[in-house]
Amino acid sequence: MVQVRPEADFSNEAAFLDIATLSDEESMIKSAAHSVAKDVIRPASIALDRMNAKDRILPESPYFYAISKLRSLGYHRMFLPGHYLDDGDQVSPLAKAIFLEELGWGSLGIATSFGVDVLTFSLVAMFGSDELKAELLDPWINDSEGRFHGCWGATEPIHGSDGIMALRDLGSTNFGKWQVTARADGSDWIISGQKSAWVSSAPIASHCVLHAQNSQSDGPAHGMLFIVDLSSPGVSIGPPIDMLGVRDDPQGEIFFDEVRVPGRCLLVADSPFYPIFVDQLLCTTSVNIANIATGVARACLEEALSYATKRVQGGVAISEHKNIQLTLYSMFEKVETSRSYARQMLRYTDRFTEVEASNSQSNLGFAIGPLAFSSPRHCRSSQIYAKRVAFEVANDALQVIGAMGLSDDSLIQKLFRDARSLWIEDGTLEVLALDAARNLIGNYDKYEYDPQEVAQKW
Repeated sequence: MVQVRPEADFSNEAAFLDIATLSDEESMIKSAAHSVAKDVIRPASIALDRMNAKDRILPESPYFYAISKLRSLGYHRMFLPGHYLDDGDQVSPLAKAIFLEELGWGSLGIATSFGVDVLTFSLVAMFGSDELKAELLDPWINDSEGRFHGCWGATEPIHGSDGIMALRDLGSTNFGKWQVTARADGSDWIISGQKSAWVSSAPIASHCVLHAQNSQSDGPAHGMLFIVDLSSPGVSIGPPIDMLGVRDDPQGEIFFDEVRVPGRCLLVADSPFYPIFVDQLLCTTSVNIANIATGVARACLEEALSYATKRVQGGVAISEHKNIQLTLYSMFEKVETSRSYARQMLRYTDRFTEVEASNSQSNLGFAIGPLAFSSPRHCRSSQIYAKRVAFEVANDALQVIGAMGLSDDSLIQKLFRDARSLWIEDGTLEVLALDAARNLIGNYDKYEYDPQEVAQKW
């Protein structure tokens, strides 16, 4: 019979010592976000992980309860560009990082869903016309139930990392045209093609921020970005698929059959600005994912630490065995360094989100002269490092917990599967590292784009 001590609980507010100096507002956000993650997000996540894929998107699914809870508390407004926020909605970069870590601690899938939703409507805030903002952004901001929900239509059945690599890979002109294309028809655009089965939140989304190829151009650098109402005629969405991990965020294909999109829904035009836009977009998603992945790693550490202090073997808790102590220390070291780097990069990148909508509309796309933006190599590496840490810590946690962790009702086996999926989600580690390496080699002493060079390649 397994002997256990009284269970240690690392889910309470003071579960870990935060070495950052937090303001009163940041402390309040940390406490409130952890409570939501513990009481709402994690229970919903566990329930969704055990459900049939089709049942996860039914109206009574815990998915919708979790999303509506986050929305009703106004967390989605925290991530809009600062010029669009009232003073009461503006929070520090550290507060954003804290929230994302707590959300990742609660559920990688729901954190992913939250992220693509915010991304969709933040891009409307950055690049949309006043008319489009009134039509879509204002209702989303004030939606407390999750009736408006965004997804990010990027990858396709035969195109995955092409967009990430387009700016720096010399062979990108040979990648071929994207499967989703857009052709002009008067002031409208006609969109056709298919996005892959890995579009996060697609089966439940109302709108998609969509990457499409200009039908008159070749190569991923000649892309365009639209906001598309998924209830439009010609749009169909495939059934949610079953995944190894991130099962708590429904994923599925999106098909576009001659879908007519009004010209006002074009956010970023086919211009030399487009590949720079994609490059910088991945900077933003990278630092957000880095903080979410840190939350996953912390959850794994806390599961292992809790188990090790109560599991008795050889007459003592296994936390008294030196090999377990060294393993727990190594896990702690990785979580702390991941948190430090992720927070630092979110703070750095947060300064570069104020991009004028006019940048996407002109022929050249930007003014002549060096353009300084967030550093891709640093942003990519923060994501790579945090993802790697999350899986390494999950692997160690599973080893500490042992056979008990392999059971279906063990949280650590879910965290392990989720952490492994991070090595693929939002760009594989290999592709992200290659892109960071090319940026490192070509731009080590600074970060800026040469407009003439980009325009010539485009």
